[in-house]
Amino acid sequence: MSGLTETLGLVGDRPAEEIIRRLTLDVSRKLDGMLHGDFMGLVPGRGSEPGETREYQPGDDVRRIDWNVTARTQHPHVRETIADRELETWLMVDRSSRMDFGTASCEKRDLALAAAAGMGLLVTGGGNRVGGVLLRGGETETIPPRAGRRNLLGLLERTMATPRSDGTGPAQLEVGLRRVGAMAPRRGLVVVISDFATDPELWGTALGTVALRHSVLCIEVLDPRDLELPKVGLIEFADPATGRVREVNTDSARVREQYAAEAQARRDALRATIRGAGADHVLMRTDGDWVMDLARHVSRRRHRAEVMAGRNPR
Repeated sequence: MSGLTETLGLVGDRPAEEIIRRLTLDVSRKLDGMLHGDFMGLVPGRGSEPGETREYQPGDDVRRIDWNVTARTQHPHVRETIADRELETWLMVDRSSRMDFGTASCEKRDLALAAAAGMGLLVTGGGNRVGGVLLRGGETETIPPRAGRRNLLGLLERTMATPRSDGTGPAQLEVGLRRVGAMAPRRGLVVVISDFATDPELWGTALGTVALRHSVLCIEVLDPRDLELPKVGLIEFADPATGRVREVNTDSARVREQYAAEAQARRDALRATIRGAGADHVLMRTDGDWVMDLARHVSRRRHRAEVMAGRNPR
């Protein structure tokens, strides 16, 4: 796709309301077809409303056996349940200084905003409520969940308007996750959008606790330079969280290989933590097609939900 900076209209001095309107229109057009279905598959597990019955299969929960149908047919049957009619979604967005970086079509903070818009548009409507938790260094802003597209646009505008976080440190994901856990007693969807630059040991336990009740999606936002260094000679690295500057000779193959290996090790630890918590994981890159990344995730989730429900996948 074309550069996200151009899509968002970030070139020039445009009002936040106009930028968000352009973004949501662009996302709606690209995700056309998914936006008009239900959110089946986005929230796994059993719902609270009884559905149709089907024959018992090995591995089914025996507590779901419908004894009346079983007696009538002389074959064990279980009763399916359907998802709750209304969905509450929390968008937790990292706005820390580490997100103010990008070498491809946009900065990571712009891609995070787009990911929030995409997920928000997928779940809004039908009485579904969307709330937000914005993380800026050690600061946390909570936006209570409300229904309606107008509320979603307001949430996205507030996300975009979050000031840049020079020197305020990385986002405290564990604080945001605990905040969501305390404010969302009802089963729903929690979307965490970040580059997950901090040690997973700091927030892995909190993620697992939230995932016990909610469906959790972790959207990892990366730039190519997060994964590997270009061969461009001597360059200065500045840590946006601490302000510390260090010179690195990128002509050295050993330096580039060590950087790539450490980056891969961090990503392996991240994936293991997310998988261990029972959450889903989607990678979005500033040089990639984030709309297709999101579309593939939703398609996989719906396929999985239909298989588990004993239906023929579409």
